[in-house]
Amino acid sequence: MLQPEQQPLSAAPVPSVAGPLLFWYDRHARALPWRVSPESRTAGTPPEPYRIWLSEVMLQQTTVATVKSYFARFVDRWPTVGAVAAAPETDILGEWAGLGYYARARNLHACAKTVTDDFDGCFPRTAAELRALPGIGEYTSAAIAAIAFDEPVAVVDGNVERVVTRLFAIEAPLPGARKTIRAHVAALTPDSRPGDFAQAMMDLGATVCTPTGPACILCPLRVHCRAATQGRAAQFPVKKPKAAPPERKGAAFVAVRPADGAIWLRRRARSGMLGGMSEPPTTEWSARADGATGAEAAPFAANWRYQGAVTHGFTHFRLELEVYRAELTQEPPIAGWWSNEAARGGEALPTLMRKVLDRALADPAEPRQSPKAQPRKRAG
Repeated sequence: MLQPEQQPLSAAPVPSVAGPLLFWYDRHARALPWRVSPESRTAGTPPEPYRIWLSEVMLQQTTVATVKSYFARFVDRWPTVGAVAAAPETDILGEWAGLGYYARARNLHACAKTVTDDFDGCFPRTAAELRALPGIGEYTSAAIAAIAFDEPVAVVDGNVERVVTRLFAIEAPLPGARKTIRAHVAALTPDSRPGDFAQAMMDLGATVCTPTGPACILCPLRVHCRAATQGRAAQFPVKKPKAAPPERKGAAFVAVRPADGAIWLRRRARSGMLGGMSEPPTTEWSARADGATGAEAAPFAANWRYQGAVTHGFTHFRLELEVYRAELTQEPPIAGWWSNEAARGGEALPTLMRKVLDRALADPAEPRQSPKAQPRKRAG
């Protein structure tokens, strides 16, 4: 016999959640820098597609709290999609530094160029057309189409997944349940105010239907929620246990010019991890294989001194880099450039590489013993 979450959606009545949810949203909507408030929309102020697009790309795999300051700097520096398209990619990467998932920044720049060159600076208005643009997938296209252009499409992010799995007590674990969740959201989405409905679902998940300690007593959908009725809201969504991420190793080599404290940087390859970003030279670590370690792995000869190690968590693995430092009075024999302290704030240095520089430039209280060198491990 099919479980409830496997039944056809027509087997049970779809709860009428749009009315109470929008009533709640009109009074409790979060004030976000890229959002037009319900009051302003009622007064005739439309959402700005550029700001919706930019915010949605930034919010992929990143929290609202983190994105706010990046968003403010971006729109101050590049107030239109045309301005983003006209900027050098290195400037976009530099402003993105620290936000992570750097392919998003490269795709953002490519998308801006496409919108500017092929659509006269105007974003397409449907999810299907938006999905053809660089860096825009199923969720982002639906979010832009619904919020910016009021297309009644299903918008499903992590917050919405949580709300819907609780609303229908979906026992199937994520990620396998996502097709069912999307079908439920499509059935719930109203033809009127679909953009506000999508944002209301997100806000409900972010502020009331939270991952832990959901405030069911305050939820406008409580009367419809199966999980709340059963007293099991905190048990949803069901997730498969995650395996421990693999650990990788490598080494970083920070050359310092004593005269002014400048550091030798280079540009990483456009493809692969941290593509196109700046870094002090490192060995060839990746998600699948260790890089070489030890002073012997340096890209050029110098009096390398071990400064300790830094760790950094990526989505699918954890990386530890040994950090070495050397003083150089001449330019190293590899491609790159000197970056002094005044210029480093504008460099496209990801968080990992800023950790490396902080460790390299620290003055340890006592000499550190260099670990035993390891050859690079290749994926088996």
